[in-house]
Amino acid sequence: MLTIEQGVDLQADAAAHKSDLLRAPGLFLVRTMLAGAYIGIGVLIMVTAGGPLKQAGSAWAPLVQGLVFGVALTIVVVAGAELATSAMMILTQGVWRRSVAPGRALLVLVAVLTGNLLGSMAFAALVHASGVLAPGTAAGDTLAGMIEHKAASSDGQLFVRGILCNLLVCLAIWCAGRLESEGARIAVVFACVMVFITSGFEHVVANMTTFSLGLLAGLPHATVAEFARNVLFVGLGNLVGGAALVGAPYAYGSLGHGRVPSHDEAGTPAQRPAEGAGGDGAAPLVGVGAGATRPVDEAQGLLSQ
Repeated sequence: MLTIEQGVDLQADAAAHKSDLLRAPGLFLVRTMLAGAYIGIGVLIMVTAGGPLKQAGSAWAPLVQGLVFGVALTIVVVAGAELATSAMMILTQGVWRRSVAPGRALLVLVAVLTGNLLGSMAFAALVHASGVLAPGTAAGDTLAGMIEHKAASSDGQLFVRGILCNLLVCLAIWCAGRLESEGARIAVVFACVMVFITSGFEHVVANMTTFSLGLLAGLPHATVAEFARNVLFVGLGNLVGGAALVGAPYAYGSLGHGRVPSHDEAGTPAQRPAEGAGGDGAAPLVGVGAGATRPVDEAQGLLSQ
């Protein structure tokens, strides 16, 4: 397992990669749109798997929805895409480690959010055209109920639910980045996502797909104004959860530790990020993400906990 300092190195490298990737706008747009679409897959399976259970009045519906949504973040990480919620943690640690300037980090985050929005809307258009969420279906009615519930929530409720959501999402990415086993990494992603979905917390990118579907279906509580309100307050909450509750606390005190030594410096293997590697900083799962520093000494990682 990586030490905390090595974990921060991993994410700081990922932040630098995101900044570099923005210099190739076409590629950056593709990867951010893919992340929006992949999270949309989670929304789709959540309402299609949980819809019939909700209609039947099953108390297990929230848990089932939480369990199936984990596939979305897993795809983002393993396939390689740029997701705004995890970027909120990653860019914070990059700023702390000075691998990216604060202004540049903010620009990258806004660009990621924009690409995620476009991908979410494109995916929603495809799902709407398929008819699988048509009004009167269990999934369609579940979607309508979700949007009605979100619209009835206050600004403060959306903000706090956003904080709690991204606390869990970023913990998933942070923990996965420190682990060595692919199975353990996938398990921790599913576990953290299960908690935030089952609890009813709010994810800004998931809500982009949810409201896009509602707008396309003409649902009464899905308006452009409500969409914007939701993205604003949930997005701000996600930023606090990812940056202030996960990114900054783990980066705190690690600035003076420097980078993990290379193979030549330490005499032990230490992989660096591959050129052009993609991912949401989540090389965590299979080492295909933006930064892939692995532990120089597994025993040292275990002793640091």
